[in-house]
Amino acid sequence: MKNLLSRYSRAGKDDRFDAYVLADAMRTDGHRFTDLTRDTAPTVGLRALVRARQDLVAVRVGLVNQLRHTLELAFPGAVGLFFDLHSPIARAFLRRFPTAAEAAVLDEDSMAAWLAAEGYCGRTPAAVFIHRLRTAPAGLTGTEAAARRHVTLALLASIDALEAQAAELSRRIKEALALHPDAPIFTSLPRAGQIRAAALLAEIGDARGRYPDPQTLAAAAGVCPFTDASGKHHAVGFRYKVDTKLRRALTDFADDSRHANPWAADLYARARGMRHPHAIRVLARAWTFVLWRCWQDATPYDPDRHGALGRYLDQEDATAA
Repeated sequence: MKNLLSRYSRAGKDDRFDAYVLADAMRTDGHRFTDLTRDTAPTVGLRALVRARQDLVAVRVGLVNQLRHTLELAFPGAVGLFFDLHSPIARAFLRRFPTAAEAAVLDEDSMAAWLAAEGYCGRTPAAVFIHRLRTAPAGLTGTEAAARRHVTLALLASIDALEAQAAELSRRIKEALALHPDAPIFTSLPRAGQIRAAALLAEIGDARGRYPDPQTLAAAAGVCPFTDASGKHHAVGFRYKVDTKLRRALTDFADDSRHANPWAADLYARARGMRHPHAIRVLARAWTFVLWRCWQDATPYDPDRHGALGRYLDQEDATAA
């Protein structure tokens, strides 16, 4: 709107004049505007489920950070006891032993009995957990420890509720994805799974006319830079005005794809000197060409038809020989 107003020599700005400018632009430059393409109802519904789950996960991350801060003050031994503080076994431990004083009564036998009762399937023996608890800094005692105990239990209850609702949304997402006609396109991608494939499908949509070429998709997702060139001036910068949810879906997929696809791993390894987020955006841009072609043709990803992957594997075989 700001750029269109520069055509007219008029002081000030108001809604009626903006409406006139838009109408006049459609009269003179209507051929430059493409028709609005809408996604189908199944895609819109899937998008609502995916984004709601992402919002819940973001809130859970914030609560887990608050829980970690509380434990670092009141019960430092619990912070690094298990791999993830929000894992089911870590939350079960904190519900049973929310303070350092309550965990101080544990020995190797009682810890082993508690782990067995909880159905712990990890490989870490009880003696290691006891060593971690006893070598950690001492926690709080007295009145402040009692107050922090209530805070810990309140945060745990909130995290438990969010985990339950996120799991329920995950089940609904998988159900909606299974019924979507474009699901085979996105679930066929390496390491896409179901939740990640649903996020890709929800953010890209099923309106093929929205992205007429791979470059349009890459630009909308912000995985390619923008160029500012005039005369001898030439600058390349980070693209800020993008669909951030689409960028998150694409970069999340690209980041994990390098662990299952040798072509993707090689592209990431070539990005020497780049920071990790930059290298992932480079890889995501390369994936947009493959993904766009599969999406336009409504064809699942087939590694045997991926020419760049085939050439890379042939080169590796020749090098090995």
